[in-house]
Amino acid sequence: MPLRKIINKQLGELLIERGIINEHQLEQALTLQKEKGGLIGEFLVELGFVKEEDIAQALTAQYGFPYLPLSNYDINPEIINIVPGRVAQQYLLVPIDKIGNNLTLAMSNPLNIQAIEDVELLSGCSVQTFVSTSSDIKRAIEKYYKDKE
Repeated sequence: MPLRKIINKQLGELLIERGIINEHQLEQALTLQKEKGGLIGEFLVELGFVKEEDIAQALTAQYGFPYLPLSNYDINPEIINIVPGRVAQQYLLVPIDKIGNNLTLAMSNPLNIQAIEDVELLSGCSVQTFVSTSSDIKRAIEKYYKDKE
């Protein structure tokens, strides 16, 4: 479990460094996360400390992950089949394209190394990531996986 903790801390620290949240807000979100389990970004949004767009913009600015609004994006059903629905839901990600052995994912937290490694193992592909908001990804999961599970 320590890997995921480091990653969550990175996202929290990134948001603190950029002045989007403060230490106290991060502590509150981490406490909720310990109780309920889930993604740190989700709790920061739920508590009203950040907007999803703030997280996406911070990740884009800091790490250069390209931002992809999913609402107007059509994903090929064959691409969706590469990643099981439970994995997509667990990590809040959706596969959006595959060229050769490269699989492109949209993720709400592309710093989640565990998620990327799991998808690489499952798919046998090397993963490239785009940033999308949590609600965009949830809508895509509902749309593309509703008949699958």
